[in-house]
Amino acid sequence: MIRHVVFLKLKNSDRALKQKLKKMILSLKGEIGVLTNMEVGLNFSPEERAYDIALIADFNSKDDLKIYASHPVHLELIGYLKSLDTVSKVVDYEL
Repeated sequence: MIRHVVFLKLKNSDRALKQKLKKMILSLKGEIGVLTNMEVGLNFSPEERAYDIALIADFNSKDDLKIYASHPVHLELIGYLKSLDTVSKVVDYEL
């Protein structure tokens, strides 16, 4: 099993925007069949080093992660996040 972890830091970390992005990210589960599990958390820590959103997604294989990464719905979301000047960090690992 593969776990894909992403942290997002928004230029504008307004609560309404974070809620909107959470909903958008979670909608990927219904659109991309290779996703076996997904969770999205909104940060409440006031620390400067904190990121705003955490995403955890699970896949059965590295090939499924590649399918997810190149899926048009995922690419559309990435384009939107880039338009918001979002900074991201990612870790992919095997369970």
